[in-house]
Amino acid sequence: MTHAILPGATLGVLGGGQLGRMFAMAAKRMGYRVAVLAPVDGGPTAQLADDVITAPYDDVDAVERFARSVDVVTFEFENVPAAAAASALRHAPVRPSGNVLAATQNRLAERELLDGLGLPCAPHASVRTAAELTAAEEHVGVPGVLKSASSGYDGKGQRKVDRPGELATAWDALGRPPCLYEAFIPFVAELSVVGARGRDGALALYEPARNEHVNHILDVSVVPCGFDVPVRKRARDLAAAVFEGLELVGVACVEMFLLDDGSLFVNEIAPRPHNSGHLTIEAHATSQFEAQVRAVCGLPLGSPERICGAAAMANLLGDLWNEGSPDWATGLAEKAVRLHLYGKGEARPGRKMGHLTTTAATAAEAEARVRAARSALIGR
Repeated sequence: MTHAILPGATLGVLGGGQLGRMFAMAAKRMGYRVAVLAPVDGGPTAQLADDVITAPYDDVDAVERFARSVDVVTFEFENVPAAAAASALRHAPVRPSGNVLAATQNRLAERELLDGLGLPCAPHASVRTAAELTAAEEHVGVPGVLKSASSGYDGKGQRKVDRPGELATAWDALGRPPCLYEAFIPFVAELSVVGARGRDGALALYEPARNEHVNHILDVSVVPCGFDVPVRKRARDLAAAVFEGLELVGVACVEMFLLDDGSLFVNEIAPRPHNSGHLTIEAHATSQFEAQVRAVCGLPLGSPERICGAAAMANLLGDLWNEGSPDWATGLAEKAVRLHLYGKGEARPGRKMGHLTTTAATAAEAEARVRAARSALIGR
């Protein structure tokens, strides 16, 4: 394969969280070195990296020094400034590109992209001025959800609008930043499709996962999702259209809402590995993190096929530590349960500290088993 970045090379990661940590695990298993640049010292990725630069993303000199030391740059979360990607690009290929970052880290830009691709989304409007606020309420109506255009994740920067006249109050509560206002969709389920796209345009799409949230944070993901073939095919087709439209090289996730009539609305794009894809480590022939390594290095993407009957993933949030350290021995006594901890020092409510995965013959069995294991950690 021409211009492939081969084992022995150094892969650079912008961002120091758990996604970078699991990327580093996959990369080092395949014989690569890993370098990381992150603004906080000693994070989950840095604990496994061969080289570490601790600097803010807007430190151009540090970013360029980092990029000169690696063979390719990727990122592990989408809030790395696009300007940092542009600085890195002067010295190394950046995959996915800074253009992908710019299109997905701002909700208004993301909706413009999806509209331009002709993909279905909830009715929506921009809110940047008082005039747009009035027009948005008239166009979208209520109920709806007001979301800050940038820096929002896991439910942060969002306000539900239930009655006429509440939109202005919600905007004030957020500090009147640029926002996206969209109709509240009474969906049946949230599905997500993780996939990889190579430099040659090859696609490897995982099957849709069914996701459940608690307090706007992903709680449990399950495969197979339990919906019929047309729904699963449509979900993968929508994800493929996003990947092609972005000309993405790397791994991304497309989140979708399934309505009761079987239709799907695209909700969000994450241009990096995704929480709902963690179960691919145990459940699929090639994990999302190995697929990311392969994609950014220009190697064949590997197989996204599931290699077990079913699988489920449950997040472990800092709340589990409220009464002290979880009872690991009891939780891990559950059959076929795997523990992944991220190396974070302080357990805070809502903070993702790790996850559990399990495999089973059926989706119902896998979900019940992983929920039971998590409950056993705290004696419930």
